[in-house]
This record gives sequence, structure tokens and C-alpha cells, in this order.
Amino acid sequence: MGGGSMPIPVGVGGGAGVILVLIFLALQLFGGGGGSGGGGGLGGALSPIGGGAVEPGQSVDLSNNGDMVQFMGYVLDDANALWADTFQRAGQPYTATVLVLFEGGTQSGCGAASSQTGPFYCPLDQKVYIDLDFFRELSSRFGAKGDFAQAYVLAHEVAHHVQQQTGIESEVRQMMQQNPSQQNELSVRLELQADCLAGVWAQSVYQQGDLERGDLEEGLNAASAVGDDRIQAGAGADVNPETWTHGSAEQRSSWFNRGFDSGDPAACDTFA
Repeated sequence: MGGGSMPIPVGVGGGAGVILVLIFLALQLFGGGGGSGGGGGLGGALSPIGGGAVEPGQSVDLSNNGDMVQFMGYVLDDANALWADTFQRAGQPYTATVLVLFEGGTQSGCGAASSQTGPFYCPLDQKVYIDLDFFRELSSRFGAKGDFAQAYVLAHEVAHHVQQQTGIESEVRQMMQQNPSQQNELSVRLELQADCLAGVWAQSVYQQGDLERGDLEEGLNAASAVGDDRIQAGAGADVNPETWTHGSAEQRSSWFNRGFDSGDPAACDTFA
């Protein structure tokens, strides 16, 4: 758990030099810091959901989760606004992602998803998928409580959409297929970059005056709670870095904090 893309078939192509050049160009695209965010406030009145930003998955009635839907809608709109502004200032197009909330299971462009899948981003339909039960488990099982812990999860998945929009995600997937022995390492780097970009979004919220230190701690705690080492230890398994796909608790919270401290996506070069 912790939210990456579901595995999807990818083509063969590119190479180490190609991906490094692509990532360099993508980070240059983001040079100069993040945008101003979408307005509103996490601690105050929530902005209305617009443009169908939140969709129901199979077997879920969003009307029964009104407060959660409204909060997630605000976070999604704000994160999309930040990245749209960042891309616009770089002269590049940005297509907003959509959030699908479901319970138990649903169908995505990347295939069937269940509550065991965890939050994920599907690059084929460019949507974020979150099972409402995950937020309950995030609090009860992983001890990551609070609204901003939930906001971190969504911001992390939106960051995967940013990676898709820049081409980083597809190149990394191609590299994984070309170099199976490096799949886990590349996956960790991709996930840590998403954590860092989530931190950049958190900084934009902080600049608006809508984020307090306690909120930030909730986000850091959530990033740590879904570290691979914490999950392995919690399941009674051996902690084995070679099997990690998302990074350790320390790595995840550190990169989230790096994004927050800098407020600059260019600081999120986990592939350097």
C-alpha cells in the first residue's frame, strides 16, 4: 500500500540515456518553484466540487460519504490547479486528473481493482482510484490519522499523474521491462519522486495559510506509515530492502519533506 500505478503492459524502447535526458527536461520544465494552488483552505470552508472531479466507482454511494467526498474534491481541485499553473508557466499543456472513490472493488482502465490493491493511479485512463476503506485502514492499522494524512495519499497519486503528463512514468515503465533486475529500484525512485511532488503541493497550501505544523506532521506520519519496511515489519516478515517498491519510512517522509521545504519540483530528482 502507499499508492503507485497498477502494473500495465508497456512497449520496449528507450534506454538509460534517454530516461535521464527526459527526466532532466521534465525537471527543467518545473524549474522556478510551484504555483499558487487553487485557493480555499483545508482548515476552513471547502470549495465546491466542479467539473465532475470526483466520480463514484462500482458499489459505492457517494451521498453516504458527503464530508469525505467534499474534502477529497477540494484537495483534488487544489492539486490540479497547482500543476495546471506550473505547466502553464512552462508553456506546456496539463490535463486534470479525476478521482474515482470506490468500496470493495471497481473497474479501471488498467483492469479490475479491489480493496487489496490500495490507492493507485492508472495512466491508461489518467484517473486516481481510492477505496474508501483504505482511509479507515490508514488510521486504524497504520496509525496515520487526520485529514491531511488522507490529503497526502491523494496528492501522492496526483503526482503520479504529473509524472504521466511529463512522460517520466512511461519511460520508467519501459526501463523496468528492459531491465527486470532494476524494476524495484526504479519503482522506488518513481514513488519517492511522487512523495516529493506531494510535498511541493503541501508547501503551496502552506503558503496560502491553510496548513499548520500539526497538519504537516499528519502528512509526514502517513508517508512513514506506508514505508515498505514498516509494512514488512508490521506483517511479521523480514525487512528486505531488495523487495521494496515504494521506499522505506525514512525515505518516504524525507522526500515528502524535501518537496515541502523547497516548494520546487526541481528538487524532486530522485533519479540523480
